[in-house]
Amino acid sequence: MEQTKITKSMGILEAVKLHPDIQRYFAMAGMSCFGCMAAQYENIEEGCLAHGIDPDVFVRNLNFFISGQKPTEDNLPSA
Repeated sequence: MEQTKITKSMGILEAVKLHPDIQRYFAMAGMSCFGCMAAQYENIEEGCLAHGIDPDVFVRNLNFFISGQKPTEDNLPSA
C-alpha cells in the first residue's frame, strides 16, 4: 500500500493524522507545532514560513522521512 504523500498545502494536523511519526520530524526541525493554536488552521507551508524554514525543502525531506528509507549517499533528497 502506497502512503499518502505530504504536500506543503496540507494542514499540519491533517498530515499528523495521516503520519503520526512526523511529529518527531517537526520537532527535529524546531517546529513544536502541536502545542500551538496555529497548528489547528495553518498548513505546512505557513508553519514553515513562520519558523524561517524553506517549505519545499521541508516537505521534500519530510516525505523522505516517512518513506522509511535509510539515508545513504545515493538516496538523500537533492537540494
